Amino acid sequence: MTAPNGNGSAHSAATTAFDFAALTARERYKLLIGAVIPRPIALVTTVSKEGIANAAPFSFFNCLSADPAILALGVEYRPSGAQKDTGRNIRETLGFTVHIVSEAILAAMNVCAVPFEPGVDELHEAGLATAPGVKAPSPRIVAAPVAFECRLHTSLGIGNSREIILGEVVYAHFHADLVNSDNHHVDPVALDAIGRLGGHGYSLTREMFDLPTMSLAQWQAGSIPERVPHAPFVPAPPRR
Repeated sequence: MTAPNGNGSAHSAATTAFDFAALTARERYKLLIGAVIPRPIALVTTVSKEGIANAAPFSFFNCLSADPAILALGVEYRPSGAQKDTGRNIRETLGFTVHIVSEAILAAMNVCAVPFEPGVDELHEAGLATAPGVKAPSPRIVAAPVAFECRLHTSLGIGNSREIILGEVVYAHFHADLVNSDNHHVDPVALDAIGRLGGHGYSLTREMFDLPTMSLAQWQAGSIPERVPHAPFVPAPPRR
């Protein structure tokens, strides 16, 4: 059986439906992480008030605003209901650093995901070299292609499982070959970011294309753009 969609064409009407109120938290989790893909991964560094560094990856993560520049993290609590080091450290020091995960640091990120006891320095366990933050108290992972130093903007508890943390970006570090400093374009090929899928799945971002957004006039005229190979990155000209 088919039914018309919003554009007047037909599609299969067969669906598997779920009433989220009737599902367990684990069932809702599996449906969400299996469908909302790929998700960017934030490898987040923090430091405790005693000066102990911590690093942990989060795929409940994205950018929500550019003015102000806001990044969002969904930080899960421990099974006991206690805060993880990341959430506690951010509350105590009011800062954290978000690193974009590339394939080059994928294995180290996976070490940082090990459920170590509180107080263990995951950066040391993963063999990641760091540099001091400029405006955030947390260390920066040198090998990460991009690092955003953030200050705590808002923390929102949502039930018994996790909290949403919003951070305002106050300083950023990009590997020099990734960004054109004149027009601020970032090279997605050189960035080589990793995405998170459901279960133990990950994805690469190496197959890319451009699809321009249409103006209303283009749509009304039937001028429908086609997807084309992604435009190559243009580095900044050498400075004299």
